[in-house]
Amino acid sequence: MTHTKRIAVIGAGAWGTALALQAARAGAHVTLWARNPAALSAGRVMPRLPGFALPEAITVTDALPRQADLMLLACPMQHLRAVGSTLLPCAPMIACCKGIEQATGLMPLQVLGEVFPHSVLGVLSGPNFAHEIAAGLPAAAVLASSDRAQARRLADLLTTPAFRLYASDDPTGVQLGGAAKNVVAIAAGATMGAKLGENARAGLITRAIAELARLSHALGGKVETLSGLAGIGDLLLTCTGAASRNYRLGLAVGQGMPAREAAAALEGVAEGMATAPALHLLAQAHGVSTPVIATVASLLAGEIDMTLAARALLARPVGHEFA
Repeated sequence: MTHTKRIAVIGAGAWGTALALQAARAGAHVTLWARNPAALSAGRVMPRLPGFALPEAITVTDALPRQADLMLLACPMQHLRAVGSTLLPCAPMIACCKGIEQATGLMPLQVLGEVFPHSVLGVLSGPNFAHEIAAGLPAAAVLASSDRAQARRLADLLTTPAFRLYASDDPTGVQLGGAAKNVVAIAAGATMGAKLGENARAGLITRAIAELARLSHALGGKVETLSGLAGIGDLLLTCTGAASRNYRLGLAVGQGMPAREAAAALEGVAEGMATAPALHLLAQAHGVSTPVIATVASLLAGEIDMTLAARALLARPVGHEFA
């Protein structure tokens, strides 16, 4: 008798709900953990992702999973440690959040590694808006683990013809790309909010990729990962898509709104707010120059305004592109 795969999704926000829908589409029985299962409407719709009814293959519960073939952690990055500490290590754990823990400067798998030192861990990242994944529109992402064969086996549990999940053995590069894209998206939004133009946005995104390549190398990641789905792919989506919360935050800041006020006006979390200062400190600790990231951190902290931010970047010396 064929075993029906069981996938547990921790976090019933828009991204977690979209992942649950994708897991069901991949033929799994899905347990979607929510703090308030009663929020599921009579039409089986979760409030953070309206318009998408959950099939019967998805069970919404506040009971933590005790058995699964795969566990997807889709809680916000700053809550990952607290949520993770409540879980039983009953399955391979895949971090589906993006960012850096502000208190420690650690990336998702480093946090999970401290909580679950003996568990199989991986990270899922890529250019994916939740509402499009929920709708079953074509998309691609990458699942990374230190063991490439293991990454492929885990990716196969979620892959469908419309959701192409590639395997990687560079979790460091994948996590860095996923974290940094939110920071760069704020910069891109601020550029457009300040009416600096499309040319400026394109140049900023490209120079940010160079920063990330330097930082990835310093952290032990592969530079080429930043040319893939977790790097350029995610940057293109997040820095240009109107559905990006981080881009919208930057847009408001570029138009003169204080960062905290702009963040409070969003529905959901703009992870770049917490990630920018943490990523800046991480780069400093490794002696890597990251002027775009540093400028975003200062802008969000209120240390500079948009005029000074643009002036600081434009006044930098112009050298060889790949030096």
